[in-house]
Amino acid sequence: MNITAIYGSPRKAGNTDLLLQSFIRGIKESGGDVREIFLRDLTFDPCIECSGCNDTGTCVLSDDMDTVYPQLITSEVVALAAPVFFYGLNALAKAMVDRSQCFWAGKYLLNDPASKKRGSKGKGILLSVGGSKGKKNFDCIVLTMRYFFDAIDMDFAHHLTYGGIDAPGAIAEHPTALNDAYMLGVEIMKAR
Repeated sequence: MNITAIYGSPRKAGNTDLLLQSFIRGIKESGGDVREIFLRDLTFDPCIECSGCNDTGTCVLSDDMDTVYPQLITSEVVALAAPVFFYGLNALAKAMVDRSQCFWAGKYLLNDPASKKRGSKGKGILLSVGGSKGKKNFDCIVLTMRYFFDAIDMDFAHHLTYGGIDAPGAIAEHPTALNDAYMLGVEIMKAR
């Protein structure tokens, strides 16, 4: 099973990294393998809304997103771990999502969804942590991810979100979060 895990946080070894690492451990200890992408280590521009992808399904910009696109196409599972900033995706993760407009164009304008290339619909997973304890802290990020996964032709299969966690490493003090992520990795492998 092709699984890609995307680290969307600018903070190395932060809460979303720890959450994603637990998810990955669940996959690996269940016999799976994971390709990891660290957005903070890539150099890429945001979408320039030029509509160039409308005719080809390919982004006209050439940068490190060129290494991400093939992973999104070939993966049967894509897990994004990203923190909430001001009730939305952080800038790195949002830039990656916006640059995936080319998949939306391929699917809806050119009738060439990613599932044709991958051979299956695929599953999308969101892991997120936010400092706010607000009841709507994750509403925007969940909606954004629903449409992102639709664009890359995947079902939005699971999401784990934890509010009131801000300090680096604080996710480890949550009573269930790291185990929840680990068990989700195990569940993904059992469902294959």
